Amino acid sequence: MIVKSLVALLEGLFTVFKHLFKKSVTLQYPDERPNLPATFRGRHELSGCIGCGVCQQVCPCHAIYIEKDGKNVTSYKIDLRKCMFCGNCQYYCPVSAIKLKQDFELATGDEKDLLKELIRDKKEDEVIK
Repeated sequence: MIVKSLVALLEGLFTVFKHLFKKSVTLQYPDERPNLPATFRGRHELSGCIGCGVCQQVCPCHAIYIEKDGKNVTSYKIDLRKCMFCGNCQYYCPVSAIKLKQDFELATGDEKDLLKELIRDKKEDEVIK
C-alpha cells in the first residue's frame, strides 16, 4: 500500500519536473492575442442583402429573423443566444452579403445585447424619434 502511494507520488513529481522547464503555452490574454485560424467564424457582418431569405431557411438554430416590406429588407436580426456560428448563412448566401468575421469577443452581461440588429429600417428610426 505504501509502495503504491510512493510510486504514484514519484510519477506525479516526474510529470511536474518534465514540464517545469518547457515554454509556457498560456497566453496573457488581453495583452497577447490568440492566433485564430483563417476559417474561424465570429461576429456577423452584413452588406448588400437582397432579402432572399436563404440564410433564414438554412439556419439550423432558427437564429435569423428577416422582415421585408415588398422587396426591401426592413429588419435583419441575429439572435446570438441561439446562433452556433456554423457558417451556413455565409455559405449559402447567393450574393455573399453576410460574412462571419474574426471578432470573437461577443460576451456581454445584458441578454438584450445578444439580439443583434444588422439592418434597421430608417422609417422606424424617424417614428421612434
